[in-house]
Amino acid sequence: QVQLVESGGGLVQAGGSLRLSCAASGHTFSNYAMGWFRQAPGKEREFVGGISWSGGNTAYSDSVKGRFTISRDNADIAVYLQMNSLKPEDAAVYYCAAVRALLSGRTYSRASDYNNWGQGTQVTVSS
Repeated sequence: QVQLVESGGGLVQAGGSLRLSCAASGHTFSNYAMGWFRQAPGKEREFVGGISWSGGNTAYSDSVKGRFTISRDNADIAVYLQMNSLKPEDAAVYYCAAVRALLSGRTYSRASDYNNWGQGTQVTVSS
């Protein structure tokens, strides 16, 4: 199992930026594909972005493509989500997730693919 702790959430004005971090511990991080999900009140948890354990492949939801960037640092055992041009509809609790991957280039976009989750960090975007 991998333990995940998110940080970096907060309040930002529309059009602003935030960088979320997810620190991992407990296992060989480099074998894990990582993902970011978010959940707004009354809505289902939705995929935001994913990155392969090699770091060479990424995937994004259409709603954030071109504005958000996911990256990872296997030396620091962390994954990041750079969020630019934030919109009020981006407000949600953001969760980091991990799954052990057999293929270095594989990304995962379904919540059910992941078996390790952080506690979440709140992002609020004011209009």
